[in-house]
Amino acid sequence: MNNISFTQPRTVSILQADYFGIPGVFTSDFPPVPPIPFDYTANNISRSLQQPVRGTKVYRLKFGSVVQLVMQGTNIFVGEEHPMHIHGYQFYVLATGFGNYDPVRDPAKFNLVDPPMRNTVGVPVSGWAVIRFRADNPGIWFVHCHIDSHLTWASRWRSRWRTASGCWSRCCRRRSTYPFVEGMLA
Repeated sequence: MNNISFTQPRTVSILQADYFGIPGVFTSDFPPVPPIPFDYTANNISRSLQQPVRGTKVYRLKFGSVVQLVMQGTNIFVGEEHPMHIHGYQFYVLATGFGNYDPVRDPAKFNLVDPPMRNTVGVPVSGWAVIRFRADNPGIWFVHCHIDSHLTWASRWRSRWRTASGCWSRCCRRRSTYPFVEGMLA
């Protein structure tokens, strides 16, 4: 996602590294948008885009914030539908469409009255899906494509949300002095 292929840590889990402050297990520099914009649904995509960066990168989210994700399908290898799933959350599917998502034109298509709530959304072949949820479930959460072979290609990322002091103690029976920090998607 955003041309980053997730790499599983080899020593400790991200949750352990985060909780115990173990450096070097993950970085907080997951890009919020694709680093190189291109025509995602074109038939002839540059080979340079076919080699994603590998890393254990996360994206920080503030606890309680409303998060909107645009999931854009690409034709980098071959266009196909991607059933994208988020652990730990239900989200609203605001819209789906074909082609490249247009941030000016496509929000007019959003269903803001009675959007379906899901934990998996199908990103159409050469299309996009927009989801929205509130980051109110502290933890480190897995976001991935439900096509098994894509897991081996690292079509996944992690998400992490933390809140004020005491949250981990109440939720996970951990120490009550956990400091306030923003959450993150990884």
